Amino acid sequence: MQQEHDKTTIRGNEKLDPHLWVSKYADYLYSYAILRIEDVDLARDLVQETFLAALERSAKFEGRSSEKTWLTSILKNKIIDVYRQKSSAFAKDTDIIKAEQEQNDFFDHENGHWNHEHRPKEFGIEQADALENKEFQQILRACMKKLPKLWLAVFTMKHMDDESTAYICSELRVSSSNFWVIIHRAKVNLRSCLQKNWLQN
Repeated sequence: MQQEHDKTTIRGNEKLDPHLWVSKYADYLYSYAILRIEDVDLARDLVQETFLAALERSAKFEGRSSEKTWLTSILKNKIIDVYRQKSSAFAKDTDIIKAEQEQNDFFDHENGHWNHEHRPKEFGIEQADALENKEFQQILRACMKKLPKLWLAVFTMKHMDDESTAYICSELRVSSSNFWVIIHRAKVNLRSCLQKNWLQN
C-alpha cells in the first residue's frame, strides 16, 4: 500500500515530484514567460498559476513528455490565453499607429527602396554562437518590448514558439493577410531598433 506522504505521481517512464517544482523549474519558467510577455508581475503570476494547474492535473499526466516539458506546455497555454484575452484591445493599440508612422521614414515612397539611414546592415552576429551574446540579448529584448503588443504576440508565437500561421491567426483573431503585414512590420521595426542600439553601441 502506498504511504500517505508520498505525493509523487508516476506515469510511463516519467514521474512528477511537485515538491521540487519551484527549485527545479521556477527560474526557467519565469524566463520563458518574461521573454514572451515583458511584464514582471504577470510573468510571476503565470508561473504560480502553472504550478497550481499542474497540481490539479497531476492525475492526468501520462509520462509521454518530461516533467519540465509538461509544465512548459501548461505555461505556454496560459501565455496564449493572455494574448487572446487582450486581442480585442490590441486592435486599438495606439502604439501600432505610432510604429506604423515610424516606418514611413524607412522606405523611399517613390521606389519602395530602403532609405540610406535605415538600410539593412550586418549585425556582426552571423556566427552560430553569436546570439548567446548577453549584451545583444538585452538589446534585442528591449527592442521587442517596444513593439506594439499585437506585433510582439504574433512575432513571438511565430519565431520563438514556431507556431503555425493558421494557429496564430485563430488564437489571436487576425486574418492571414493581416498576419503577414504584422510579421513584416515587426521585423522592420526590430531591425531598425537593433541597428540604432546594437551597431552604434
